[in-house]
Amino acid sequence: MKITVIGLGLIGGSLAIDLREKDFATEIIGVDCNEEHRRQARNRGLADRIETLEKALRQPDPGLVILAIPVDAIVSLLPKVLDLVGPEVTVTDMGSTKAAITASVEKHPKRAQYVASHPMAGTENSGPAAAIAGLFRGRTTVICDAEKSAAFALRTIDRMYEVLRMRKIYMNSADHDLHTAYISHVSHITSFVLADTVLDIAKDVKTIFDLAGGGFESTVRLAKSSPEMWQPIFKHNQQHLVTAVRAYIEKMQGFLAKLEGGEWNEIRDFLTEANEIKRVLAKIGGRGAP
Repeated sequence: MKITVIGLGLIGGSLAIDLREKDFATEIIGVDCNEEHRRQARNRGLADRIETLEKALRQPDPGLVILAIPVDAIVSLLPKVLDLVGPEVTVTDMGSTKAAITASVEKHPKRAQYVASHPMAGTENSGPAAAIAGLFRGRTTVICDAEKSAAFALRTIDRMYEVLRMRKIYMNSADHDLHTAYISHVSHITSFVLADTVLDIAKDVKTIFDLAGGGFESTVRLAKSSPEMWQPIFKHNQQHLVTAVRAYIEKMQGFLAKLEGGEWNEIRDFLTEANEIKRVLAKIGGRGAP
C-alpha cells in the first residue's frame, strides 16, 4: 500500500519505520513543512521521497494518508486533504484530541473516508531524529466515531494498527477528550508546572539540581515534550482540562491542609489510598495497554 505521511516527527517517522519494516507500506511519501525536518527525514531514510502536499495527494494509486502533525494543524489541514484525495483513499490522523478535529469535517462529502484515531504512544522527544522502531508495540490506540467511517477505511486502519501490534478500543470523540484530559494531558501539565517551579527555585538555590535523582527525573520527563505540540492540545481540550486541573488542585489543597496541620495519620491514609493505582496499572498492563 502506498502511504503518505504528513509530518515526519516522532510519531510520523516512527510509523514510517514500522510500516515499512512490516511490509504494510510498499512506498512511503513524506510531507513536512519544516525544511530541517525534511533534511533529517531524508538522512534517516524515513520516506522513499518527500513531496509537496498537493503532489503527494494526487498520486494515481489508492492508499492511505496519515496526518501526524499538531492538532491545530490537523483541524486546518484535514478538510483540504479530503478535498484532494481520490475516492478510494483512506485518511486518518494521530491527534491527541478528537472533538475539534472530527467537527472540522463533519459535513465533508468525503467524511466516510476518514477514520479518527489516536495511538497513545510517544516519548518526550520530538522531530525526525526521535523516530524509533517499535514505539507503538503493546500500546493502546483509540478509534473514534467508527460508525461515521466507511467499511473499507475502517478495515485499512484496523489492519494498520494490527501490524503495529496495538490494542484497539472504540469510543466517541467527546468521551475520548474527557478521558485523555485525566490520564494523559493533566500528567503533562503537572510535569510542566513542577519543572517551572523547580527552575524558579534554582535561581536562588544553585545546588538544587545536585540533589536531583530518579524520582525527580521521571516526574519532570514529560516537561521536555514539544511546546508546539502540547499547547494546541491544551487549547483544543480546554473545557475538560479546566475541570481536571481544578480537581487536581483540590486534591493538592487537601494534602497541603493535612501537611500544614501535621495530620500524619491522615497523610498515611491518603498515601495508602493512592497506592491503589498500583493494582489498577498492573491490571491495565496485563492487557498490553500503556
